[in-house]
Amino acid sequence: MDFKTSVSTVFNKYIEFSGRASRSEFWWFALFSAIMGVVTSILDLALGTIAAINLLFSLAILLPTLAVSVRRLHDTDRSGWWLLLTLIPIVGWLVLLYFYVQKGTDGDNRHGADPLA
Repeated sequence: MDFKTSVSTVFNKYIEFSGRASRSEFWWFALFSAIMGVVTSILDLALGTIAAINLLFSLAILLPTLAVSVRRLHDTDRSGWWLLLTLIPIVGWLVLLYFYVQKGTDGDNRHGADPLA
């Protein structure tokens, strides 16, 4: 999956928490979010809007980010509830990072069909 396809897929599945997301879908969207975060921060500085544009962008992508994160966990055959590890500073984030970089299960799993099939 390429950059454009990944971003459009995530936005088309705006609040779809079921199913699976491939590593490329997740990481391309993470790159898009990071780039847009920098761009909106620069716009805020240039316009003097005290982080208003960045805040609006962050709120706009909150649900798609949560949805693609849950679908990525589903791809590794884990429940979306593992996302609650973000509440544990540093250690929880590192565990989730480990889950996100793992290869998804081959073939179907309890969360749906293989996104790469």
